[in-house]
Amino acid sequence: MPESFSIEFSNGLTAKALYSQANADLTLTLEQLGLSSPRPVFVVVGGASKLSELDRQRLRSLFLTVLAALAESLNACVVDGGTDAGVMQMMGEARSQMGGTFPLIGVTCVGLATLPNQPPPAEDACGLEPYHTHFILVPGSQWGDESPWMAHTASVLSGGLPSVTILINGGEITWKDAAQSVEAQRPIVAIAGSGRTADILVAALHGTVKDERASALVDSGLLQAVDLDNPKALDRVLKQIVATGSGASSLNL
Repeated sequence: MPESFSIEFSNGLTAKALYSQANADLTLTLEQLGLSSPRPVFVVVGGASKLSELDRQRLRSLFLTVLAALAESLNACVVDGGTDAGVMQMMGEARSQMGGTFPLIGVTCVGLATLPNQPPPAEDACGLEPYHTHFILVPGSQWGDESPWMAHTASVLSGGLPSVTILINGGEITWKDAAQSVEAQRPIVAIAGSGRTADILVAALHGTVKDERASALVDSGLLQAVDLDNPKALDRVLKQIVATGSGASSLNL
């Protein structure tokens, strides 16, 4: 079993990390990182490098006043892709701004993660987000290789307690993340009005868009939508899922 180690960021913060192997027991991995379970889990997926500054301005309050605040109040863990871009960057910044104490765990492909003071392992590699508390560096050299690891990490961490995926904006990899959530029987809340993949899924829930991938997610019964401009509805929906463990195909706009 690989030993955990510390990653020191230029902002003075330190995260605990571990290189995971293909056949690793994630329960032991999480124990090595000092992460206790079971506890509720939020999985945050969506736009990364293609999230525009306008999108970021519209989403910032959602991360700070709903996602980070709820994770703190519910003693939840948050799992995402861990890189310093898009929704992952915004999640880290929100945790920092509110002085959060909840674990923020990045699950990142080792072949694409640039560690501080080290050269990038690939041309399209990305730095790690410096406000995350833990990183699981998993096998892979292509974006999306981390998707099954994220889903499995959330399942192990939740230990039978409720977990939910929040899908914001997103591109091609987000479809894979969503499919992995459905395979894990994890409810998905798509943020309507956040753009791209999220809005395609919301349109499919409305029945106004025919998309094979979206239809499969709608048919799972695990997808629902909340409008970006209705943070109170998102707060209510996430609390309901954590309280009951259920999510159904619906619109909460």
